[in-house]
Amino acid sequence: MKENTTALDAFRKYKNLVLRTAYCCVGDYSEAEDITQEVFLTLHNKQPEIRDDEHLKAWLLRCTMNRGRNYRKSWKQKGRLSLDEIAELTDEKTECEYGELRNMVLALPEKYAVVLYLYYYEGYQIPEIARLLGKRTSTVGSLLRRGREKLKSELEGAL
Repeated sequence: MKENTTALDAFRKYKNLVLRTAYCCVGDYSEAEDITQEVFLTLHNKQPEIRDDEHLKAWLLRCTMNRGRNYRKSWKQKGRLSLDEIAELTDEKTECEYGELRNMVLALPEKYAVVLYLYYYEGYQIPEIARLLGKRTSTVGSLLRRGREKLKSELEGAL
């Protein structure tokens, strides 16, 4: 890709993927938009050595997940209210774009939620997820299995 248009081409091609991933990580659409913007600005400013489209996609996902993780850490430190707490305070019921199941996936610990999201929502296979996250395939398989079990018990508890 050309040096001057790498970020713009990547934005056109992967903006929805990055936005969905950011939303999965933080659960707030406006924060996900901010993270998306930051990821593409980082790509533009740093201009990392990108071999091909798959490498670019992996770089964008990794950067997005790192920013989401950083946001969640700062969010906890600042003592902000969660979406559930705001809903309780205002007594308003809001419906998420991806529905109740997606919310249940987000409620899982991050290590399970990210693996489930990449596997089911983005269609990655276990070896691909392992490369993206820098983990062994057996670890990703275990996280996927445990995440499914936790989600299943949550669903059974909700019924």
